[in-house]
Amino acid sequence: MKKTLFFLTLILLLSDCTSKKKNESKINIIKNLSPDIDNGGLYMPEGFGAIVVSEGVGPSRHIAVKSNGDIYVKLRKASGRNGNVALRDNNGDGKADIVERFGDYPNDGKFGTEMKINDGYLYYSSELVIYRQLLDPYELIPKGKPEIVLVDPYPIRWHNAKSLAFDKENNMYVTFSAPTNACEDWDTKPNTYSTENVKGQYPCEQLELLGGIWKFNKNKLGQSLKDGIRYATGIRSVVGLTWNNEVNSLYGVNHGRDFLHNHYPQYYSKWDNTVLPAEEFMKIQSGDNYGWPYTYYDHFKNKRMLAPEYGGDGKIESNDYSNPIMGLPAHWAPNDLLFYTGNQFPLRYKNGAFIAFHGSTNRMPYPQAGYVVGFIPFENGEPIGQMEIFADGFIGKDVISDMEEAEYRPMGLAQGPDGSLYVSESKKGKIWRIIFRGNKESFGKQNLNSMRDRLNRSNIKQPEEGLDIIK
Repeated sequence: MKKTLFFLTLILLLSDCTSKKKNESKINIIKNLSPDIDNGGLYMPEGFGAIVVSEGVGPSRHIAVKSNGDIYVKLRKASGRNGNVALRDNNGDGKADIVERFGDYPNDGKFGTEMKINDGYLYYSSELVIYRQLLDPYELIPKGKPEIVLVDPYPIRWHNAKSLAFDKENNMYVTFSAPTNACEDWDTKPNTYSTENVKGQYPCEQLELLGGIWKFNKNKLGQSLKDGIRYATGIRSVVGLTWNNEVNSLYGVNHGRDFLHNHYPQYYSKWDNTVLPAEEFMKIQSGDNYGWPYTYYDHFKNKRMLAPEYGGDGKIESNDYSNPIMGLPAHWAPNDLLFYTGNQFPLRYKNGAFIAFHGSTNRMPYPQAGYVVGFIPFENGEPIGQMEIFADGFIGKDVISDMEEAEYRPMGLAQGPDGSLYVSESKKGKIWRIIFRGNKESFGKQNLNSMRDRLNRSNIKQPEEGLDIIK
């Protein structure tokens, strides 16, 4: 009897080990993967290709990839439950064979955004709550009820995404974005619907809690704002936030304000309104103040300017605040940021920054722009070149005047265990897996030539003042 039990146990253990090894082997099959014939509609530098993992899991936000290749997606759901999706590739062709909804928590708004894996936990956020669940290395769906890490005690508001980053010392960084363009004081425009020459509230009361980044202990459950420390302020709206382990620092991409022309047409033309101000790529240090709402960043002048609601006229500089490490094109809406640490891509991509641009909504009478994945080469935590267009083709048209015309809007980025780059989009929840199939050693600027013609497309190039107007 004892011998029978021993052999049964041994068989079960061997069977379990075999299935686990089978799961583990999935991450090492890049040599057998082939891009889709049309790369899922994407255009990338020569040598790269894309596989459509899923045609769409539903309107969604950020994504994460586990060490065995399983994918987790945060759905954009304002109500109900099951606000997450898990996907698994069972046969190694790069496409999802299993798609399951999960999430035993109430969805509370369409800006529920984050999905990140840290120290074996899956962290995700609704608009008001940050949750986590312990992942099993081999099970697709995490078991047990979600643990509540942090609750935002204040009501639902605009720009209410709770994006997260984790450092090496058990700290969790959380965005508390501001719901306005320039902390407008509507008492300065009584009995009128006009926004022209509205002034800004001073001091801006929103900065007491919002418009910044807060730091919390990632291992403490049931936290509120009183448990956190304000890490940085004067930051309007960051959706893409990450910790760079190479230089041990926090980075984020900030959405610049809108309505320069609408508020102060005597200083800003409709063209100015289209090309200003910059979206900001920030290296965020403890105690930084980036000057929102009192200033904005002009990437043509490489200077921080006084906002018109606070006495600016497009010419007055402000030297009292932190500056970004790079200004990015206006209104492109950078919604995720990833520093590439894999070995699959050519060496020039190592430690560089990929940015998913969700695309503009308010550049009329000029075409809407963005809707791309950009790449910025880095060295020692600093940019060493201009931003390149890494992936384009998401809008599906030559020119769009309205965001709704875009077929897809890039939203989430994640790195797979084999070094693949996963890109998600928000409208249908389509997911691409970008792989490199060229020669890494010979890869150079000549491989980027295939993207040169894309630079003249309406969603990428800077429009000429008075020209390129959509009639």
